[in-house]
Amino acid sequence: MGLASSNTSQNKERKPTGEGNSTGSVQAYWVVFAGLLTVILSYASIQAGGLKQGMLLWLGLLLGFTLFHARFGFTSAFRRFMAVGNGEAIRAHMLMLAVASTLFAIIFAADVTLFGGSPVGNVSPVGVSLIVGAFLFGIGMQLGNGCASGTLYAVGGGRSEMFLTLIAFIVGSVFGAWHFDFWMNLPAFKPFSLATSTGLGWFGGWVIQMIILGGITWMTFKVEKKRRPPKMAPIPGAKGWTRVIRGSWPILTAAVVLAVLNAATLLVKGSPWGITSAFALWGSKAAQAMGVDVTQWGYWAGEKAAPLNQSVFMDGTSVMDFGLMVGALAASTLGGVFLLKKVPLRTAAAAIIGGLLMGYGARLAFGCNIGAYFSGIASFSLHGYVWAVMAMLGTFFALYIRPLFGLSVPKSTDKFCS
Repeated sequence: MGLASSNTSQNKERKPTGEGNSTGSVQAYWVVFAGLLTVILSYASIQAGGLKQGMLLWLGLLLGFTLFHARFGFTSAFRRFMAVGNGEAIRAHMLMLAVASTLFAIIFAADVTLFGGSPVGNVSPVGVSLIVGAFLFGIGMQLGNGCASGTLYAVGGGRSEMFLTLIAFIVGSVFGAWHFDFWMNLPAFKPFSLATSTGLGWFGGWVIQMIILGGITWMTFKVEKKRRPPKMAPIPGAKGWTRVIRGSWPILTAAVVLAVLNAATLLVKGSPWGITSAFALWGSKAAQAMGVDVTQWGYWAGEKAAPLNQSVFMDGTSVMDFGLMVGALAASTLGGVFLLKKVPLRTAAAAIIGGLLMGYGARLAFGCNIGAYFSGIASFSLHGYVWAVMAMLGTFFALYIRPLFGLSVPKSTDKFCS
């Protein structure tokens, strides 16, 4: 690909997050802080929305805990595969999607949720906005060094530059909401479900889904056999039962846990896991506080404006996002790897640009790597697959941009593939 010469010296030998192959000492004060945050957020969530909001907060906590312990990445998975053909994490994605699709199909077929009403999947149109938005998101997550879920769990884990990414992500989401009407008026096909739009039903759609996911898994093995990429780097570990709370989790184990937690979210919330709609809400509330009439934007038109005048703790996505960050904070401090560092200028610039692109792209594409890719495909939506393809193309494009900001790109001669 002609990328090797652009890589920085950090490619010579990569070390995983937290450096070394063991965890550090428990950071007791930070653990206590995480515990206090959990209590405060639990109280605020239950006060605002009752048991349902409290359960969503704890689902977010478990998601953050899982993501951090496995360092479960979407950004790095796409980058490894596009740069050198390493498909280890992509196969974990396929397992996660297969398990989630199975559970989702059962829930949709049963037509039941814990708090009443029918479950609603993330099934969105395929059109210009999706194609452009997912492509921009693919570029953004490679510059920002994290996707939507990755940004939140990295903030909880103490990666300093990700605070900049998150702020820019929120700002980009506001601009995406502002321009929402323009993009929605561009050509698009109606939402398409592999289950309901085909007439195959949930079982028939599930069979098609398994064939597609199996085909993608097979393809990753073929690519690896041809390109022989370096393996993924190990992450800080621990032995015995302490590994559950202080060490690394096998990526395939985390894939199954994430799938189960997303299905639990569908049962509790009535819709799958999402992340970035909360960013648009937070940013729009801030803009409204500064005198901007955001209710004139199509994104917040009519009844959709209700969350703007409510507590953020009434918004299930916001509550889960708060929980995700605190869950990652608990995981990182229990493992002794929480550490804030000074951010180099070029890294800061990449984080800000990446966050802006992801925020804007997520609004155009009806979601991010979670809402569109994970939950979209698990909901049997065609748009989830289109999102994945365009985000992969955006990732490929970004591989040529990353070195301009001092960010490394995997190459076949690396000791580990990061």
